[in-house]
Amino acid sequence: METKLNDQITFGGNNPFVLIAGPCVLEDLQEAIDNAKKVKEITDRLGIPYVFKASFDKANRSSIHSYRGPGFEKGLEMLAAIKEEVGVPVTSDIHVPSQAAAAGEVLDIIQIPAFLCRQTDLLVEAAKTGKIVNVKKGQFLAPNDMKNVVTKLQESGNDNTLLTERGSTFGYNNLVVDMRSLVTMRELGAPVVFDATHSVQIPGGNGTSTGGKREFVPYLSRAAAGVGIDGLFMEVHPEPEKSPSDGPNMVRMEDLEDVLKPIAEIDRLVKNIK
Repeated sequence: METKLNDQITFGGNNPFVLIAGPCVLEDLQEAIDNAKKVKEITDRLGIPYVFKASFDKANRSSIHSYRGPGFEKGLEMLAAIKEEVGVPVTSDIHVPSQAAAAGEVLDIIQIPAFLCRQTDLLVEAAKTGKIVNVKKGQFLAPNDMKNVVTKLQESGNDNTLLTERGSTFGYNNLVVDMRSLVTMRELGAPVVFDATHSVQIPGGNGTSTGGKREFVPYLSRAAAGVGIDGLFMEVHPEPEKSPSDGPNMVRMEDLEDVLKPIAEIDRLVKNIK
């Protein structure tokens, strides 16, 4: 199963994995542009296709006082500017059906948050845009349950689907990753993405914010590449401690290249890419 983004980037088949990366949430436009440029420099050196990701609104923050982002209209303007300036495809998540059409005018991939993966109206409107729809598997779902998600999108006229594994709820304030889910979800007829940074979250672990264990990101990513992935999702920041969202589980920009090198090597080995 392949999902084609453009002439240079195809998810699935025997193609190299695509990196979906950027800060968790949009902050300053120039900082976001610099982030995208630095990641692109690294991925160009390593031969990894790249899509920039950042949220215009973090609608499910732990605390009502947490920073959510620039908002829908301003956020889309910023993403369009990043796309133009850096020359990379962009993705962000939508939260309500009414956002889909306008988001589809800017985004190359529309992301559906894990908590909203079963929201039929949201999926239908996202599908209508004709853009690739990347649905994150809910922390509360078994991988086989995502079959209904794929069916909703297909019956709404869109076969351009990605499914993302981001860990499953395991007791309180903890997530675990069952690598078998990558195999199971690919068998549903869609390329699979592994979300390395959200998989190491400790949801609500800091009381009014989410904690995380970024030191486990390289290990889980290499394991996922060994199973076989079509995309790798990572949130990256030059100073994670200063990020207003998801700082504890984000990859430091200075570490990104060293993190990606062995993952790319494993990917090439598994797919027998010369």
